[in-house]
Amino acid sequence: MAQRRSLAVPYGAPVLAISFLACVATGVELSVNDHTAHFTLSAEPGLPISLSCLVQNSSQAEELLWYRGDGQVGLKDGNKVNISNICISPVNESDNGVTFSCRLARDKSVQVSVILDVQFPPQLSGEETVYVEEGKDVTLTCNSKANPQAQSTWFKDNQNLILQQNRHQLYRTSEIFRLSIKKVQKSDNGTYTCVAESRLGNRTRDFHLIVEDKKPVFPTEAVIAAVVVVAITIFFGIVARKDKFCKVW
Repeated sequence: MAQRRSLAVPYGAPVLAISFLACVATGVELSVNDHTAHFTLSAEPGLPISLSCLVQNSSQAEELLWYRGDGQVGLKDGNKVNISNICISPVNESDNGVTFSCRLARDKSVQVSVILDVQFPPQLSGEETVYVEEGKDVTLTCNSKANPQAQSTWFKDNQNLILQQNRHQLYRTSEIFRLSIKKVQKSDNGTYTCVAESRLGNRTRDFHLIVEDKKPVFPTEAVIAAVVVVAITIFFGIVARKDKFCKVW
């Protein structure tokens, strides 16, 4: 007769299974400003924006967490359960591209993220006066921040800069616009203007390039050698006449 085998069921397993199925059935979700999925929020510098996170499909009290990037945002006790609000005031250019995330405390994989799209006109910076010796290379760096990205152009003395293939080189990224000049000449002396244009506005910044006279190059090694020779000659001259010097004294 075949023997019957039974598997022991751990105590409490049915309760855990029921709780798991209930959680799956209810499908706890979060929404931020009525969005249940990640989204991008446009904003303007100087104005505040509010983000409201709400728990959905939950029959129990749920604690919420807010993150700015990877850093957790401090919340007051009355602003953590089932609904939580944060305010960014005022919004500035450094908030552009920053992600704010609302997460479920007991399961951080349940979250909704907001990416701030802060739009602002170009902002330019860089060293205004640059000195360079004639014959050497120089680089003018125009730091440009803008959203949307601006189109940049160089001018010289209020005229379109004529680029020479063997002497001028441009380097451009989303935040840097550089003009490099090889073997600077006296004719390169002048005011260079970085112009950044976007649909939100235009900005300019002047860079004064001052080309100094080429410094004379002294034969350092030859001068040192001559000094050594003179010093040795004087030394041996003194040694050779030391007896005569002693008699005099």
